[in-house]
Amino acid sequence: MDVDTAVRRVEAEYIRATKEFGPMASAHEGYAVILEEMDELWEVIKNPPFDHKRGKAEEAIQVAAMAIRFLVDCC
Repeated sequence: MDVDTAVRRVEAEYIRATKEFGPMASAHEGYAVILEEMDELWEVIKNPPFDHKRGKAEEAIQVAAMAIRFLVDCC
């Protein structure tokens, strides 16, 4: 995946998640959300599914999008 595609996909996930869940209420919530996404990425890394590359990419995009949400909502 090239950087332009990665950034577009992270932006799309950021927009989707913000519309669905609204802003993060606190830094504690933001940390918990990022940790949950990191745990999901770790599970994909440890236990590769059939489409391992796609699974890692999807989870990494969610981690990045939640990190941006943290910056916007909590900083």
